[in-house]
Amino acid sequence: MIWRQSYDPLQNVVLSTLVAALPLVVLLGLLASRRIRAHYAALGGLVVAVLVAVFVIGMPVGMALAAAEFGALYGLLPIGWIIINVLFLYHLAEQRGLLDDLRNAITHVTVDPRLQLLLIAFSFGAFFEGAAGFGTPVAVTSVLLIGLGFAPLQASGLSLIANTAPVAFGALGTPIIALQGVTGLDLQQLSQMVGRQLPIFSLMIPFWLICAFAGFRGMLDVWPALLVAGLTFAVPQFLVSNFHGPWLVDIVSAICSIVALTWFLRYWSPPQYEVRSTPRKDAGGLAQPAFYLRAFMPWLVLSAFVFVWGLPQVKALLNGLSAPTLPIHGLDRLVQRVPPVVQVVTTEPAVFLCNWLSASGTAILLSAIVSGLLMRYRLSEMLRIYVRTVWLVRQSLITIAAMLALGYTTRYSGEDVILGLAFARTGAMYPFFGAMLGWLGVALTGSDTSSNVLFGSLQKITAHQIGVSPVLMAAANSSGGVMGKMIDAQSIVVASTATRWYGQEWRILRFVIFHSIALAALVGVLVLLQAYVAPFTRMVPH
Repeated sequence: MIWRQSYDPLQNVVLSTLVAALPLVVLLGLLASRRIRAHYAALGGLVVAVLVAVFVIGMPVGMALAAAEFGALYGLLPIGWIIINVLFLYHLAEQRGLLDDLRNAITHVTVDPRLQLLLIAFSFGAFFEGAAGFGTPVAVTSVLLIGLGFAPLQASGLSLIANTAPVAFGALGTPIIALQGVTGLDLQQLSQMVGRQLPIFSLMIPFWLICAFAGFRGMLDVWPALLVAGLTFAVPQFLVSNFHGPWLVDIVSAICSIVALTWFLRYWSPPQYEVRSTPRKDAGGLAQPAFYLRAFMPWLVLSAFVFVWGLPQVKALLNGLSAPTLPIHGLDRLVQRVPPVVQVVTTEPAVFLCNWLSASGTAILLSAIVSGLLMRYRLSEMLRIYVRTVWLVRQSLITIAAMLALGYTTRYSGEDVILGLAFARTGAMYPFFGAMLGWLGVALTGSDTSSNVLFGSLQKITAHQIGVSPVLMAAANSSGGVMGKMIDAQSIVVASTATRWYGQEWRILRFVIFHSIALAALVGVLVLLQAYVAPFTRMVPH
């Protein structure tokens, strides 16, 4: 039976919007509560989403449950699969003392925690975002920051703040490619437009990040390094996105930032700051290349595997070997999206791609096994550590599955579209609220790619209606969306799990929510200027 979405089920725009917002309000409200664990909050939000879908919007019960099942599967693969294997690698390195070696190697570059944070969370994290995306950078960088002595809240929250500007070009440009697919707009123009928005924030984020960690005065002491890291990321981001395309933007930019910042820190050091640790004098030949090779070995192996796995040719080959498609019974091609969200009535596919071999988590698992063998673990030892890791993250896996189940239920029921249409009714101010719509999409789905698929067509249609560039508004969906990445429930759970700070998700949410809203609003202001005010209007490709 075909079911058609309804975008005003209560025949009152305000009431329909308020009811559609209930699942998100319940989820974030319970997460912010100090007494409700994250998996209970996620399950509570999911129950409300299903109830709204069935009893308010009129979605058949079987379809609503099938949508939740689809989301839960996606939550376990690829998201949960990444978390398990990153923590497995972390535990292997921890038990062999390589985290101590890593801490000493990095403190030999700089003992200043502000610069360690900049190097790991911003520069190194951007590389993992470009190569893999889907939660990998937050998981890896928060684990590394814990190893460097950062508190769990700092490691989690600051990793989330840092993982913003690279997101639109993450996973080898997947969000932009998906945006082109649903809008039919020129891929190169979309890449150019996003590349004329996010570099401004790539230059800003290092300053914002360190200010959030060390305060304004602490940030001023290290401004030359922040400028180097931001500038050497922003300039390549602009050049590659505008003159090549979306595929290698983050990879090239991150490598430039890592190399430039490391080189700069050889010749420049900030005023004395509170030092967490200094290199040990007996660190096994700290100045010897072999020491650095041992310290960075697991993370170099991880980087190599993740990068190779992210190559389109490799991914296509692995998908051909191992990716059966599983249509979701009772949901696939049975839900219709209707105007004004799409130009013509379309049926929504619901096919789970079981791409376990090409998933980033598999690359991380293989890198952990190779690293474990290089660290002289026996296979039986690694198996024991792996089983213990799975047990440790059991509740987080439930949480992630429930979060994605909630997101997919709102998507297939049309609850998210009801919220999106509220933004689309803002008239001349729509360029500002269009960016905020992208922010909402990522907050709901946990993915810039999913937000672009969800709202890309709506952005294009609304742009035509109000007389602004559809390329600008489609790009704004992606650029605004990156700022929602730090508050989506999925990312918060990934961060809390990676730092083993279970049950404290509300603290992380409270830590990052101001930064998320403020940065998203700044993106909205930039898009508003690009829509109406010269010379910003010249930034829009024609």
